[in-house]
This record gives sequence, structure tokens and C-alpha cells, in this order.
Amino acid sequence: FFHFYAGICSALKLTVPSHTIHGIEGQPLHLTVDYNFNATASEIQIIWLFEKSQSNPKYLLGSVNQRVFPDLEYQHKFTLIPPNASLRINQLHISDEGNYVVKVNVRGNGTTAASQKIQVAVDVPVTKPTVHTEPSSGVVEHVGNITLKCTVDRGTRVSYQWMKNGKRLHAGPNYTFS
Repeated sequence: FFHFYAGICSALKLTVPSHTIHGIEGQPLHLTVDYNFNATASEIQIIWLFEKSQSNPKYLLGSVNQRVFPDLEYQHKFTLIPPNASLRINQLHISDEGNYVVKVNVRGNGTTAASQKIQVAVDVPVTKPTVHTEPSSGVVEHVGNITLKCTVDRGTRVSYQWMKNGKRLHAGPNYTFS
């Protein structure tokens, strides 16, 4: 019985990227989905949902065969061209970070369903850094300390690295980092 049941389940195979997909704020992002069904299908339904942690999943859009049914709130934000199940996010916003759930229902000899989750992270490009010097004159020969402060206005997952003559600086008797 188990083998027979597993055979029916495997009739619909849904493949999505297994790693987190990184997009850039303001750019479009394509979420690639492949599915195949090893029998004749009379109807194919595709549904896309979006979920953030601690909130209910939101319906984005869906299709039955060739007709697309968008949530009117998001109708200009997402594109789906059935029978392809891939989703295009037309312009990424930082609030689009989260999990996208695709569900495919196939009606043939009975109805078979499969769903998968795609994790999306939105990166904000790092702006040009500014460096402030204290004291502002920047000339401290043989006495005292000079402090260099580096900041960026925008950017996600920012890391800082100080270099001197093209070589990475490390903490030591002459340099401290905070």
C-alpha cells in the first residue's frame, strides 16, 4: 500500500531553489519554479502566498489554467504567466523580505497537490562611505591619537574593513578598532 501511495504522490514534482534568494531593493526578482506531472491534467491551479514570521500568509495571486487571479492590492507588483509557475516581483521593497509559498494543484485522475517555500532576502545597496577625522586637522605627529570614523547612510549587512597602502589593518599597539 505504501509504495502505491508514494507512486501517486510523486506524480507531481515541484522544484524551487533550496537556498535563500537575494534581491536588490528597487530591482525586479524572479522566483523560478519548475513542476512536472506524469499524467494528463485537465486543470492546473497555481497559488502564490507570502508569509512573514508571526503573521498570517497573504494571498498574492493565483491562476487556473491560463487565467490569472491577482489580489487587487498587489496586481501591479507581481507577474505570473501560466502554465509557468515562476513568479516575478516587479520592484523589490525591503518589506518583501520573507517566505514565498507556491502551491500547485493538478486535476487529472483525481487531484494532486504540492507546495514549496522560497526564502527571499532583500539587500539595500551600500552608499558611498564618509570618513570623519578627529582632530579635524588630521595632523598628529609623534604625539596623541587620531580617530577615523567611517559611516554609510544606507545598506544592509554592512561590514567595515580598514586598509593602509592596500593591506588590511589589524588591531595592535598602533591601531584599535571599535
